[in-house]
Amino acid sequence: MKSLIIKQSGIREYDTDERCHIKELLNGDEDPGLSFALARVKPGVTTVLHSLKGTSERYLVISGEGVMEVGTLPPAPVGPGDLVLIPPDTPQRITNDGSEDLVFCCICTPGFEPSVYVDLEKPGSEKPE
Repeated sequence: MKSLIIKQSGIREYDTDERCHIKELLNGDEDPGLSFALARVKPGVTTVLHSLKGTSERYLVISGEGVMEVGTLPPAPVGPGDLVLIPPDTPQRITNDGSEDLVFCCICTPGFEPSVYVDLEKPGSEKPE
């Protein structure tokens, strides 16, 4: 990695099949081995139960309220400032149970690639180890 300032003004948010909106801020040669995105979940929405093969993820809640389900932990409320650590291959999903958008940073190592995403709600989908 080298010193660099990356302007974010041209980056657009996109919708996902996961039932959330993503704004990918970093995922490339500028900082190999890491990706950084902002996720937004609308009120009343639960994301798809999923895991990431061989990829660790961290959520840092910026605004809003939700309930996080990760691995074998009981569902837990999350809000601004809370950090969720998600080991590779761990089932996870988040529900926005508040009245405003739930916004959180997603940091993945290594960087996120669509091929690592496992939808655990699809019949016949791969189960984590």
